[in-house]
Amino acid sequence: MTALRALLRHGRAVVALGVLATACAAVPPAADPASDAPEGPHAAAPGYKAPPTYAEALRGWRSAEDVNAWIGARFEYDMARAMRLSETQRSRGGRLPIHAPDAFYESPRGVCVDLARFGVETLRAIDPAAKPAYLMIEFAPVSVAGNTLRRHWVAAYERDGKHYFFADSKRPGHIAGPYASTQAFVDDYARYRGREIVAHRERASYERQERRAARRQERPAAP
Repeated sequence: MTALRALLRHGRAVVALGVLATACAAVPPAADPASDAPEGPHAAAPGYKAPPTYAEALRGWRSAEDVNAWIGARFEYDMARAMRLSETQRSRGGRLPIHAPDAFYESPRGVCVDLARFGVETLRAIDPAAKPAYLMIEFAPVSVAGNTLRRHWVAAYERDGKHYFFADSKRPGHIAGPYASTQAFVDDYARYRGREIVAHRERASYERQERRAARRQERPAAP
């Protein structure tokens, strides 16, 4: 009888350890708060085959899910470019152009704003009814290798009155939603990233409004 009780206790312990291990495996790893890079490689769907050109992709894709599948299969984060686009480098007068969608399709390596531009402009071309827009997220600043990083960009769209977010360099191949509001997503995203979000704005363009206004003022008046 004593041996039987000991065996039962051992069995319960094994089951408990198994449950604990399963629970731990189900908890996703915490996001690295200092980086907009993906936490790990994203496995493409088995058998996924991308259209050979961006023009063909625009002809064949119909929704954010199509764009998202390509992002999950092809996007690569460029940390060196992230440093060159940091606030520190931009304040020193260094500016880099943001990759155009067709060029990005040919060489899908970049940072958050490159990916967000691809998501927004591509979705505008194939599904304008989804109201694609940029969501600019401003975190409390962090310093990486002497460079200040603050802003993060994702693509936003709507469907059936709900809000969705994708083309996120931190989670390529992931669509977040549905959310009742952008604020609900921002609150959830701050928890996921482990960083304080001090401001956010939905925008029609990734370009700064004041820069666009300055360009308009510089144009010569029509004769």
